[in-house]
Amino acid sequence: MKLKDIMSRNVIRIHPNESVAVAARLLESHNIGVLPVCEENGRLCGVVTDRDLVTRCIASNRSPEYTRVRDVMTGRIVSASPDMDVSAAAHLMGREQVRRLPVLREGVLCGMVSIGDLAGREESSYDAAEAMEGICSNLNAR
Repeated sequence: MKLKDIMSRNVIRIHPNESVAVAARLLESHNIGVLPVCEENGRLCGVVTDRDLVTRCIASNRSPEYTRVRDVMTGRIVSASPDMDVSAAAHLMGREQVRRLPVLREGVLCGMVSIGDLAGREESSYDAAEAMEGICSNLNAR
């Protein structure tokens, strides 16, 4: 099975020049934990998580209304292609300790896959469990 078979296609995204306040409202209103940050042409330039907003803006005593998403986003992107096998994606998620993978076609965002998407499929539930083990491995080291 390929990621294109299970990925979410209608991905809520944000522009890097939007404010952190707008990002927070989007996260809350759509009940999600991550927003892909895309330029006008759809090219992915980062991701911003609820944790990024708290640690890089709020905890740093910066104003969410005046701080731009580009200033708090995570620029290092771990992504996949729509034709990547689900097992390979699960392995990548575990190795990179990420719970969500932006899916890119020629650098342009076309979908998103979460660990929950993997866990929700019987044929990939083992892959999801293995990925979660990798994601949580740094917790076990303490």
